[in-house]
Amino acid sequence: MSHLPVLLTEVLAALMSTDHLPERVIDGTLGAGGHTGALLQTGVQQVMGFDLDPQALTLARANLAIYGDRASIVHASYAEMRLYVAQQGWSDGVDGILLDLGVSSMQLDTAERGFAFMKDGPLDMRFDPTGIRASAADLVNHADADELADLFYEYGEERESRRLARAVVTGRPYATTRQLAEVLEKVMPRRHGVKAPHPATRVFQALRIAVNDELRIIKTVLPDAITLLRPGGRLAVISFHSLEDRIVKQTFKDAALEISSPPGMVLTEKRAVVRLITRKPIEATAAEIAQNPRSRSAKLRVVEKI
Repeated sequence: MSHLPVLLTEVLAALMSTDHLPERVIDGTLGAGGHTGALLQTGVQQVMGFDLDPQALTLARANLAIYGDRASIVHASYAEMRLYVAQQGWSDGVDGILLDLGVSSMQLDTAERGFAFMKDGPLDMRFDPTGIRASAADLVNHADADELADLFYEYGEERESRRLARAVVTGRPYATTRQLAEVLEKVMPRRHGVKAPHPATRVFQALRIAVNDELRIIKTVLPDAITLLRPGGRLAVISFHSLEDRIVKQTFKDAALEISSPPGMVLTEKRAVVRLITRKPIEATAAEIAQNPRSRSAKLRVVEKI
């Protein structure tokens, strides 16, 4: 199966439209290497790509082999990019950073990874199934109803969180995605002819975010990424749901905010460290959505280091 990088043209335009061709770029979410390959093909000298997923890394190594040592592939979270940048000898920073947040099409399409409720597989959801994090099955089988309800509400924005959490606890134990999805659908059956998300949609999103600690990592990494940029370097972030986009939008807004003290007044001054390249997020074109329906919810925001 071909795995299409989302907003590829827009990402290239965002990262390449500086006064000079970027020398060093970090792809924090390497996947199969689609974005990285395009950057190298366009003339970027070196790309360091991060991913937690061993299957994705195997594909990326094969896809990027033609670029030799111009592509550095790291089996680690993008949360560790500062450490690896220092080890690489890039102490003076990088010219571009890309983060394509959330779960990949490849992960959703692989039943064994446990991300998708439409495919039956082990209830896992870890980006790195070889790691030490607890799986989604561990979470739903051991958390109490209040903990699950809070999780479904906070990370899935699920209004029926308490009702669903009680049903999940009653239906335990779970080993597969289908077992959990069936319990959720019994609680909130879909009405015939009504277009609405599957009742498992928000719960599965919430579990995935919790299992991988996604939102905390995003909040931590964005300031780090801005710090790593050289002046004129750009940070491009693709998000897929409102929780991610809200964090990206607010972080970028805060980093671009400048506060000056009026004459004669003593206030805390703050200098902007970036300028906003995108006032509003860039979204996929109709043509891309037709080719890759999952791009429909993608939003790209970009800032440039001052």
